[in-house]
Amino acid sequence: MIVTSEQEWAGLRRAGRAVAAAREAMLAAVEPGVTTLELDRIGENVLKAHGAVSGPQTMYDFPGATCISVNKCVAHGIPGETRLKAGDLVNVDVSAVLDGFYSDTGSTMVCGTKPDAYKSFSPEHPYAEKLRILAACERALFAGIGKAKAGGKLSEIGRAVLREAQNNGYTVIRNLTGHGLGRQLHEEPSHVFNYPDPRERRLLKKGVVIAIEPFLSTGATNVNEGDDGWALLVPDNSLVVQFEHTVVVTEGDAVIMTLAE
Repeated sequence: MIVTSEQEWAGLRRAGRAVAAAREAMLAAVEPGVTTLELDRIGENVLKAHGAVSGPQTMYDFPGATCISVNKCVAHGIPGETRLKAGDLVNVDVSAVLDGFYSDTGSTMVCGTKPDAYKSFSPEHPYAEKLRILAACERALFAGIGKAKAGGKLSEIGRAVLREAQNNGYTVIRNLTGHGLGRQLHEEPSHVFNYPDPRERRLLKKGVVIAIEPFLSTGATNVNEGDDGWALLVPDNSLVVQFEHTVVVTEGDAVIMTLAE
């Protein structure tokens, strides 16, 4: 989608506010003993309050309003009876459609801590290793967003993400990428890689809407599909985390549609 009117800007902002509000409400409810289904219902209710409808349900008949992935499940986790435990890595991925506009966002946290615990913690923290990769992933996300400028190379987003990951001793998951969106949940560019693909030579156009979502890992570089046909699983014991924002490319700084209010 290329944004060309104030009406489209306003529609994307409303959709972005809806998914951001659902994300924040779900993260705030993460605690030991809560089930992923309970979190999903919180997200669904927030979306409904904004007049929005689940993106994965609408587009793909996904068996949940949101995707909630825990530990070895990296993405597309189906909400269910899984009870969270202290120390679990919990990823919340929320996408929705509102008045014909889609928005997509995600965040990861450690159960038993505050959602933003990675922003300030001591080396002695019991979950320091997990908080450290969370901090690096958020930095990688904003490094990528910083390269989302009209006329710039799409591949520079992935180059910035990979550089930030490697500078902190992490790898990126290569078979999970960001994507274009707007009038559909997935549009062109179909892949916004988290590494510089040499085949990707396209330039970013003013007004294009993209979701940037780095997945940082302590070792793994790919994920595999689980038995349920949805969940994407790490093949080893690597830690994997994700952060995601929907942005609109401009000639200056990209405009983030999914910041928390």
